[in-house]
This record gives sequence, C-alpha cells and structure tokens, in this order.
Amino acid sequence: MDSAPSTETVVQAIQTLYHNPDPACKERASAWLGELQRSVFAWEVADQLLRNGQDLETSYFAAQTMRTKIQYAFHELPQSAHQSLKESLLNHAQNLVSNASPVIITQLALALADLALQVAGWKCPAKELIEKFGNTVGNLPFLLEVLTVLPEEVNSRSLRLGANRRGEVIEELAESCDLVIQLLVYRCLGSWFNLGVIQGEAVATSQLLNAPFQAMHNPETVSSVHEAACDCICSALYVAEDITRYESLANCLFQGVISLSEPYHVSVAQEDIDKSLNYCRVFTELAESFLELMMAAPGQGLGDLRILDLLLACVGHCQYEVAEITFNFWYRLSEVLYKRDSTNLNTIFKPYFQRLINSLSVHCQMDEDHEGVPDETDDFADFRIRVSELIKDVVFIVGSINVFTQLFRNLAETPNTTWDVTEAHMYVMSAVAKNLMPDESEVVPQVLQAVLNLPQDAHIAVRYTGTQLVGELCEWIDRHPDTLDSVLNFLLAGLQHPKLGSVSATSLQNICAACREQMARHFKGLLQIVEALDNLHISNEAAVGLLKGISLILTKMPHDQLAVGLRALCQIQADRLSQLIVQNESVKEGTRTDPTIFLDRLASIFRFVQRCPLVILHSEMIDAILECAMAASTLDHRDANASVMKFLRDLVHTAIANDCDDDYQVRRDMVEKLMVVRGPQLVQSLMSATVFYLPSYMLPDVADVVFELMRYNRAANSVCEDDGMARILKLGRTLRMSTANC
Repeated sequence: MDSAPSTETVVQAIQTLYHNPDPACKERASAWLGELQRSVFAWEVADQLLRNGQDLETSYFAAQTMRTKIQYAFHELPQSAHQSLKESLLNHAQNLVSNASPVIITQLALALADLALQVAGWKCPAKELIEKFGNTVGNLPFLLEVLTVLPEEVNSRSLRLGANRRGEVIEELAESCDLVIQLLVYRCLGSWFNLGVIQGEAVATSQLLNAPFQAMHNPETVSSVHEAACDCICSALYVAEDITRYESLANCLFQGVISLSEPYHVSVAQEDIDKSLNYCRVFTELAESFLELMMAAPGQGLGDLRILDLLLACVGHCQYEVAEITFNFWYRLSEVLYKRDSTNLNTIFKPYFQRLINSLSVHCQMDEDHEGVPDETDDFADFRIRVSELIKDVVFIVGSINVFTQLFRNLAETPNTTWDVTEAHMYVMSAVAKNLMPDESEVVPQVLQAVLNLPQDAHIAVRYTGTQLVGELCEWIDRHPDTLDSVLNFLLAGLQHPKLGSVSATSLQNICAACREQMARHFKGLLQIVEALDNLHISNEAAVGLLKGISLILTKMPHDQLAVGLRALCQIQADRLSQLIVQNESVKEGTRTDPTIFLDRLASIFRFVQRCPLVILHSEMIDAILECAMAASTLDHRDANASVMKFLRDLVHTAIANDCDDDYQVRRDMVEKLMVVRGPQLVQSLMSATVFYLPSYMLPDVADVVFELMRYNRAANSVCEDDGMARILKLGRTLRMSTANC
C-alpha cells in the first residue's frame, strides 16, 4: 500500500466485509483490509477511526488493528511517538468503554497492556490505570479487563519481552499489588495469583478472599459468577502449594474449601451439574496442592484426610463427568505411594482407594435399558477406558486379588442382581485380571466357570464383557492348562456370534500369546479359523490381532513344523490376494476387495515370527526393496512413513547388532555392499524428506534412521573413504533445525 487511504474508504470496506451479501466482494474487502493492517498507515487510520467511534464494526476493527500493531509491529514506531500513543489510547478508552461492546473493551485492554509492557518509560502502569479508571463506575469493566490481561500478557510469546524487561515489569506489578488487591474481583484476582506476585499474608487478612467463598456458598449465585469464583479459588490453591511462602493463605483456603462440603451437596440435590463440577474442581485443586502435606503428616493439620472424603463424595456423584475431574489426583497419589513404598502409608490410604474403586464400578454401569454390546465409540466408552487405566495404576495399593474377590462376592451374595451391575463388575474385574497371581485357586476358578457357563439368554453385553474377562485371565489359564479346552470351546462359539466375533478373536489372541506351548497342538484348528475369517463377523483389527497371536505360537513349534505352519498361514492370505487379481473388481476400502487388508495380515504374521535377516539380505529383491523404501521416505502419512523408517532403521541396524553371533560378519558384509551403492542416495532421500516433505512430528522416525547410519558409519570405518559421515552429520543438523523451528 503506497499511501494512506481515507477513513471513508476504510469504513466502506468494513461495511462491505460485514454486510455485503456477495462473497467475492467480501473476500476482496477482507484482503484489502488485511493489507491495510500490515502497512505503516494502519497506526494513523486506526487512531482516527477510534476517535470517530462510528459504529460497532468500525470501532472493533480499529481496536483490533491497534492491538495487532502494538503486539507485532511495535518496532515501526519511533520512541518519540510512544508517549503520544499512550495518551491517545487512554483517551480512547475513557471515551469509548462506558458504552462499548465487550469485544472492543477486550481489544483496547490488550492494546494498553501490551503497550505498557513494551514501553520501558511507563512506570507502575497498574497504579496509573487504577488512578485513571478506578473512580468511575462506568469505567470499572474496562479497568477489570485491563488488570486481568496485564499479568497474563507478561509471559506472552508474541511480545518477545527480554528477561530483564520481564523481571522489571513483574517487580513493578508487585509494587502495585496492595492497591490492586482492593479492587480485584474473582477473575482478575485469579490472573494475579497465576502470576505469583501477590503476598499471601496480605490476601489472607483481606476480606477479599472471603468473597469467592461467599459466592460459592450462596445457592442463588448465577453460574457465570460461580465459575469465576471457582477459577479464583483454584488459582489461589495452585499458588498455596508453596506452603513455606504462603502458609497463612494455605490455612485460610483450607478452612474455606472444607466449608464448601454442604453447598456441594445442595448442588447435588438441586441437580445443578455445573456447580457440582465447580466444587469438584476446587476440592481436587486442594488435594493436588496439599498432597505432599498429606504424605508427610496424614490426618494432621493441612494433611487432613477430610480432603479425600470431599473427593470421594464427588466420585460418588451420579454424573461420571464430575468423578472424572479427580482422576489426575488419584494418579499422582498412587505414584507417590509407589515411590515411597511405605507399608504404613499404604495402610492409611488403602480404605480410600477401596471406596474409589467401588464408586468407579458403579459409574461403569450401562443404562439398564441398553440393548446390544457396549458401544466402543461414544464418550461413555472413553470414560470406561480411563476408569480401567486408573484402576490398573492404583490397584497395587488395595491388592488385585482383594478387588477381584470383593467384586465377585458382591455378585454372588446379592440375589437378583441386574445385568448392568453384573456387567460393570465384570468390566472392573477385567482391569485387574492380569495382575492376579497365577497360582490363585479359590476365586478365579469360580469366576471362570461362571463366565464359561453363562446362559445363551444372558444379556449380550454381559456375554461380551465376560468374553473380555476370559481373555484377560490368559496368564492364569496358562498356569492351569486343564481349563484350556473349555476356554477354547467358549471362544470358538463366540467367534460364530455376530456380536461377539471381534471380542472373541481378541481374547483368543491373548490366549495364544500367553499359552503358546499348550496352543501348539491346536494350530491346525487355528488355521481353519483363519481360513474362515472372512465369513465371520470379525473386524479387520481383531483379525490382525488374532494372526499376531497365532504367529507367536509358531515361535514355540519345532523348526520343521514351523516352516510348514508359516507357509500355510501365509498361503491363506496370498490366495486371497491372487483371487483379487484374477477377479479384478473395483476396490472398496475396508471390504474384502481391498488388498491392504490381506497385506496387513501378512505383515502381522511376519512381524511376530523370529527374524531371518540373512534370507532377505541374500535375496535378489533387497536392492529393489531398498529403492522402493527410499522413494517412499517422502510419504506424508504417519503410519506409512513410520513403517518405511522402521524398515530402513532395522536394515542398517542389522550390520552392527549382535556382533557376537556367528552370522555377524556375513550380515555386516551384505549391508556394507548395499550401503556402498545406495548409501549416498539414502542420505539424500532422507535429507529431501526432512526439508521438503515431512511435518515435524514425523522427524523423530527419520532421526532413528540417521542415528543408526552414524553408528554404522563409525563401525564400518568408512569415514575416511568418502564423505559419508559429513553427509550424515549435515542431515542431523538439518533435523535439529527443522524440529527447533516448528
């Protein structure tokens, strides 16, 4: 833009952008206004538009432009213009904000905050802003907004403040703290807590700290204010974790949060889920902040275990979204207990984890009117997965067998248990099943027999989860081979059920992986299952998993039987591919006409059998395969590229791995023969992929290949023969630069 446009022209473009129905006109107006904002003329134009205050759209554009210029193009202004810009913005704020839209207030507040942080000559900006805007009620919304964003912008990357300037600003804001604290309200106070400059003693003795608690005590508080008060208290609790610096504040917060127990129960009775979520956030933040105190002195002072009672009350809420907020704390608590390995501490906290697991088992219950198997794609399914992961992490405190036994007894001792309760208990039992001692002989046999004898008319979800449970008991079954035949009969029947096929295949995979030696005698039967896979209601993922399990059985078979079995297993997939070639049907992704399904199955077989690198290295195809891999190194597809890089990494690694083995020298010679011809081209391909084709999140896989190339190059003593190492080091530097710039 060569010259400054008139304000009339700018206003016309803004009106076109917001009100013209023609998309082409809107696009041209947007492009032109964007060019204006990037030009040096934007300063003067935005200032004039703010002075005119014509309408909402124009004022918003002007305020946004001013904020953007200060944030990203402040270098365009000479230092002599800083004071006049400051005075102009203060005047605009005073003239506009009393009746302005919140979006304009926010943009002006950000503009002033960013200006204050970048102008070193503006001393104590918070104090000056309070003095200018704090005496007029109409200006308070703007003042609160600017006092909110000012500490937030201190750490903004867009401003690129130097460390010295940032430290200077924080010191100045700290000096204004006593004055600010008299005016702050919940949201603003929370921002200052996050900055870490508020003196704990001053806040603890101030009536201001009572305000957010009073708001959360009052059942009539509107939701927006209730949430703001919650945010403020959570910010204060986060700061109070530094107990040596904020002891007075921590004590006040502890008493205040403990007093919120009754209001929480009121919100539950009133079915106000939003407020219940807010209370749970506060209780969880209290527990997170005082975790170390609970470890150091459980039940004493700020280590009061009533904190855990508050959390468990939230876990018992009828909505699982409330319980889920507490999960991170339970992870942290279990991690600390694991690291300390204290029997006394485990004994103290064990009852709380027992209550946690019992409550979670209730949350895992499906709706009683649900039909069909559990849906694995909805939010509730995701929640149940997170419950399973949490229980697996914390169960060591209670003991897996104790949880398993208690859940089984609950079912056995309760007459007429509904299907949803049974299914939920079995789901939680599945989470701990692999942690059971293989020699357990009292409860597990009863549970296994109960599942294997489920009636055909049992709810399909119970049969589904029961099948999962059988698969999770695979290690116990391995130690009790007398149960294997009945388990296999159960799973084979499930494979033929339209709704149980996939879960039965997954459980059969687990059995194959854990019971490899015993399953070897069933290999022919498994081959028959593989031949019938396409006629069963089994997902491709479950089918691939089953093939993985069967491939693991091959590794325990005698060599003469292994070759025959592997050939038969692969032949089934090869026959399917041959049929596709002959039939020449149009490919429909995810169906039997898709060749990638059978290629994936072949890959899973190869991946889980013992490796024979010499066979592929001696093959005439290896050069062509390597050439294809280099061509595919630029593929911008995460899974596909990861497979290519893994192949390249493994190929190079073969030359230096297991150097004590008899075949080491042969492997090394074969790889070296390849690298002499293809090495420079390989490095060049990786360089091109890194610079021109691949996103940063895929570069670690490339780095693995580069690392193996460096190790190989050193081991082969080829550095002096050519510039191989120089090429590799150059590629390494390129990788570092690529990841650093993203």
